[in-house]
Amino acid sequence: MEPHSFKKVIIGLIFSMTLLPSSSSSSAPCNFPAIFNFGDSNSDTGGLSAAFGQAPAPNGETYFHAPAAESFGLPYLSAYLDSVGLNFSHGANFATAGSTIRRQNTTIFQSGASPISLDVQLVQFSEFHTRSKIISKQGVFHKLLPKEDYFSKALYTFDIGQNDLTAGYKLNLTTEQIKAYVPDVLLQLSEAVKRLYDQGGRTFWIHNTGPVGCLPYVLDRFLTSATQLDKYGCGSPFNEVAQYFNQRLKDVVIQLRKQLPLAAITYVDVYSVKYTLISQAKKLGFELPLIACCGHGGKYNFNNSLRCGGKITVKGKEILIAKSCGNPSVRVNWDGIHFTEAANRWIFQQIASGSFSDPPLPLKMACHLSKDGAMNKFR
Repeated sequence: MEPHSFKKVIIGLIFSMTLLPSSSSSSAPCNFPAIFNFGDSNSDTGGLSAAFGQAPAPNGETYFHAPAAESFGLPYLSAYLDSVGLNFSHGANFATAGSTIRRQNTTIFQSGASPISLDVQLVQFSEFHTRSKIISKQGVFHKLLPKEDYFSKALYTFDIGQNDLTAGYKLNLTTEQIKAYVPDVLLQLSEAVKRLYDQGGRTFWIHNTGPVGCLPYVLDRFLTSATQLDKYGCGSPFNEVAQYFNQRLKDVVIQLRKQLPLAAITYVDVYSVKYTLISQAKKLGFELPLIACCGHGGKYNFNNSLRCGGKITVKGKEILIAKSCGNPSVRVNWDGIHFTEAANRWIFQQIASGSFSDPPLPLKMACHLSKDGAMNKFR
């Protein structure tokens, strides 16, 4: 996703997953004393804004507040790059808006791609892990950093890859050309999981990528023909690439389970959840799923040159043009790129139960190894 970090907006649902009650029984809920997240703007809680500045108002008018985290007593997950007044005792968030799995041969100012690609996030984690051992022994810092055993008991979450696909469209690549580089992208994701495993990580929660062809941003910028739309108005070629990415990601997870026998790896079918929300929006209490709540102009209320919070100057005075809609709580898409707080809350409710996961275990049981193989449900 584009690098507009929503530090105080619903940047995703990963941190709604910061659960959980502890137990040592193999059939009881897991003990996740910490969470370490790797991703893009779907789960950025302030990383990119700490480096490049915060998004303008009205971004932040609704704030997800990670309700599940609060319900189970864990604090909001702090962005690793944010240096002011933070507490990393229960983990850290290495995600930044615009991040990709594979490094992009461009700059954030040219294409919107974050310089903090997944390999950089892994370097940051390694530094954090190493320095935590040293600094936690100094003065009051032990209260602000994870205990050493937290790293092996933690939940490691991934929500990244979507920007790797849209990067190809920005280069005017065809669907087949983008598919051709997906295996290399996923190889790098696989290596990242292995590196975390080598450093003690044992529980991994991996989201597949969503239906990018249903984003106003993609529909406005890249769609070339009405014949590319499916019956719900989403761009079929773009969703085809996302589904291809997800199928290959399943294969990668299968291999990782064989290669990392002590790891509990959950594959989460976020694509199906989001597509269900978009295709059945009215039935679920939402409206206008393909139109941005906050934006200005065009069929999808999205203008890449005047995004949410965008202003124009008239007679020396700035005027806010790209405003929020009247009721974000019934809208699916916030700014053409990200989902609204209400949509993310609904999405979380669907995936937390394990109904869209493989193995089909609720998040609070994600530390348990699968006994019956996996990846059967979505085959």
